Amino acid sequence: MLDQPASKEDVSSYRQPPHNVEAEQALLGAILVNNEAFYRVSDFLKQEHFFEPLHGRIYDLTSSLVRAGKIATPVTLKTFLPPELDIGGLTGPQYLARLAAEATTIINAEDYGRAIYDLSVRRELIRIGEEIVNDAFDAPVEAQPQDQIEEAEKRLYAIAESGRYDGGFVRFGDALRESVDMASRAFQREGHLSGISSGLDDLDTQMGGLQPSDLIVLAGRPAMGKTSLATNIAFNIAAAYRGEQRPDGSIEAVSGGVVGFFSLEMSSEQLATRILAEQAEIASYKIRRGDISESEFAKLAAAAQSMQIVPLYIDDTGGISIAQLVARARRLKRQRGLNFMVVDYLQLLTGSSKTTGNRVQEITEITTGLKALAKELQVPVMALSQLSRQVESRDDKRPQLSDLRESGSIEQDADVVMFVYREEYYLKSREPKPGTEEWFKWETDMKACEATAEIIIGKQRHGPTGTVKVHFEAQYTRFQNLARDDRFPERHE
Repeated sequence: MLDQPASKEDVSSYRQPPHNVEAEQALLGAILVNNEAFYRVSDFLKQEHFFEPLHGRIYDLTSSLVRAGKIATPVTLKTFLPPELDIGGLTGPQYLARLAAEATTIINAEDYGRAIYDLSVRRELIRIGEEIVNDAFDAPVEAQPQDQIEEAEKRLYAIAESGRYDGGFVRFGDALRESVDMASRAFQREGHLSGISSGLDDLDTQMGGLQPSDLIVLAGRPAMGKTSLATNIAFNIAAAYRGEQRPDGSIEAVSGGVVGFFSLEMSSEQLATRILAEQAEIASYKIRRGDISESEFAKLAAAAQSMQIVPLYIDDTGGISIAQLVARARRLKRQRGLNFMVVDYLQLLTGSSKTTGNRVQEITEITTGLKALAKELQVPVMALSQLSRQVESRDDKRPQLSDLRESGSIEQDADVVMFVYREEYYLKSREPKPGTEEWFKWETDMKACEATAEIIIGKQRHGPTGTVKVHFEAQYTRFQNLARDDRFPERHE
């Protein structure tokens, strides 16, 4: 049986991709009458955003002439159009003249440009949606659904990032207003911090808190405790979280924040065990061996119960690329919120396939991507980094910026570079023969640096560099504020 011909209802229900040819004509006419209109849309509008191919071609020709410092008019453009062109009975020159003759004021040029761009995005979304459906139907047996999801996210965010018209110049007065608002919030906030409190008072004083859109690199040699410091700060921020609802329905963090932790080295279970050990004050190795008393287990259970609601999210996928990390961070921001992010650690990330084989270029792509992500999401991003072995060959083991491994881009892209250093770790391995004069001097030095660590701020774009001393409990791998006389309550004799 032959298929019946389509009815009038079927034809009328056929959906055309969203477009607005009249807006395209109005914009092109405005540009041809006054080339200044081009600069109102040139930041975000491209040839491929036009629905009508001829309009895209005219826009591209106009763009080339204007950027070359020449005048784009129907007269100067007509030689670049094919002479045999027929547009509804009009030749190319006649169509250009019609566009210019029916042009409206250039005041609306930007609005027309935005309408054209938005419709182009919707058409692209339709195309990607169709591809996702077709890929899901035709996927080979070995294909993983997760790979398709990540590929779809990559395409969607490529649309979101290309041609955005929310950038460009900002009036100094507007930037100044934002600066005063930031100072006002810092003045009103407990601790007078403009950024998020790390939970370590002296570090907050030195940095003003962890600033939104900053890339903070935390580096150190193995066994210095950089992962422990990062987990301490991450948990402090998550535990202090308190949000308030804005008029638009979104939640704004007024204290602490939602934390995303990319643990490329440790599993989520290992990281959770470490944080639980820190908070319950029970050594993590004892928890793993089950070498704990009944009272300690009760303490552990109570700590775990109180930590259940902490907004700390862990992604322990190993070997992910910077593109995947960016996509997942955006997803977390959209679904749960995000105020602080940790990457442990930078050298375990991979770049795109284009940079494979050149590690320096790969690290440059990674640090540039992390900095761009921090700016886009308006959150501080802390990336942990390894240090080169040249530290071990010096008498003074304190790390320097030149010790950052594999690429100068780490130092260049970072807003803050911090190092963790524990003198106690190195002194332990250099114990002289007991009872000798050198041993007594060594014992004095050991007592002086016992249970302390240094956080060395080697670079800070918005503030001073220097060293902050903190208390370090090795058995719980926990960093805390260093006890000082001015922090004790006043004593009455």
